[in-house]
Amino acid sequence: MEDQTQDQTQDQAQDQDQELTVESPQQFKALSHPLRQRLLLALGGQPATAGRLAAALDSRKSTVAHHLKVLQDAGVVRIVETRKVRGGSEHLYRRTARRITVAGRDAGPTTALLGAVAEECVKAPQDPLLVLRHLRLTADQAARLGAALQALVDEAAEAPEGEPVHGVLVALYEQAAGPN
Repeated sequence: MEDQTQDQTQDQAQDQDQELTVESPQQFKALSHPLRQRLLLALGGQPATAGRLAAALDSRKSTVAHHLKVLQDAGVVRIVETRKVRGGSEHLYRRTARRITVAGRDAGPTTALLGAVAEECVKAPQDPLLVLRHLRLTADQAARLGAALQALVDEAAEAPEGEPVHGVLVALYEQAAGPN
């Protein structure tokens, strides 16, 4: 039993360091649904059961279980523990990677992600900090700003369990050329 717990702890530590790049059609399809985006955001801090996620997202447990299965089949979440409860099994789910990035320029996953973030912001107990600013930057300035933003997110320390979970969305992009 102690070896199993130690293996789970090592697996969780490895997950925290891992980055998953979404590339396959199955992964893009899995990420295209707003509830699946919200599930990934909810699983960002710690593993959870379908029941706990359903309560947190104000959704039906069967709906959440279906969407978790789609995410699991796409390799975006995995079961880290199975427990026997009241004659059945309960699974504890975790994201397969702490950071999930999207390859390519397909607007579908980006739109779904921003929609999921918008839903979270609307339900936030306090007004969220939202800033959109357009800056003229050289390629070098943009690279330095991107690296600084990435470092800021990477170095953010997690508070102990029981503290509120905060979403952090960082975007730096060059606007498409066009009429002003």
